[in-house]
Amino acid sequence: MKRRMKINYILTLILVFCIGASIPILTGSSQVNEQHSAKSEVPYCVTPPTVPAQVTFDGETIDLRRYDRRERMDREMMAFTYMHSTTMLLIKRANRYFPIIEPILKANGIPDDFKYLMVIESNLNNIARSPAGAAGLWQFMPATGREFGLEVNDNVDERYHIEKATVAACKYFKQAYAKYGDWMAVSAAYNAGQGRISSQLEKQLASHAMDLWLVEETSRYMFRLLAAKEIFNNPQRYGFLLKREHLYPPIPYKEVTVNTSIDDLNDYAKSQGIIYAQLRDANPWLRDTSLKNKTGKTYILYIPTQEGMYYNPQKTVAYNKQWVID
Repeated sequence: MKRRMKINYILTLILVFCIGASIPILTGSSQVNEQHSAKSEVPYCVTPPTVPAQVTFDGETIDLRRYDRRERMDREMMAFTYMHSTTMLLIKRANRYFPIIEPILKANGIPDDFKYLMVIESNLNNIARSPAGAAGLWQFMPATGREFGLEVNDNVDERYHIEKATVAACKYFKQAYAKYGDWMAVSAAYNAGQGRISSQLEKQLASHAMDLWLVEETSRYMFRLLAAKEIFNNPQRYGFLLKREHLYPPIPYKEVTVNTSIDDLNDYAKSQGIIYAQLRDANPWLRDTSLKNKTGKTYILYIPTQEGMYYNPQKTVAYNKQWVID
């Protein structure tokens, strides 16, 4: 009997202790939830970027207040904002490529905003190649590249030639603009083809390419173009804080004119004081270990200078001061 009373006493003490211990935990939990209901438990916060009421493309004001346009723009701005490494890399690369591209666009009467089409086409990767076979910064298909004046074969592929491919793109833009008289329609046609955009404008009785019901890729394409411009024009607003030293400067080259075949580009590179990989990086349009120039065509090879290859990041100049915080 005494033993049973002792056990009951011990159990009672344990029960009292448990109840007493649970009270502050329960009330404390309630207080924490009330105090931190609007705070995140992860070490960073995510918030959607603000969608502007309107944007401009080659001076044309595009109203984004209508629900479908606003939400499509919202999607692309969130994509650029939270593709952190990709978007940072785009700005870094733009410092190298925009100084080459912009003068060519201007000389050919193409709106400067079309450089952002190149951004979304290739992520500014000059050796980009799609599963479908589109290649280079402007992602030309082989037949289209040839149509607009590029040499495309197993030995030389000028879709990877920055300047020549940009001139070819300008020819395409001019041709499309002559048909549509609208630069946004030109951009849509660059993705979907002129035949499809023309037929859909007619079938859907639409006056603007942005109002067409198209496959998702093309529908997103026009808004990706606008979102890229928005992010590039104010990267700090969207969380990208780069310094001058983070940007990629243009690599200085010397130009060598060649109008004969080169049997071994490995030996040629060595004779120029560089290695084959550096020769190919500077001239990605070379597609083999030799240059089979049977017709005596004139090519210009870029040979990177030793000083340029070992550039000092501290001396990098920002092509656009809006890209950097120093």
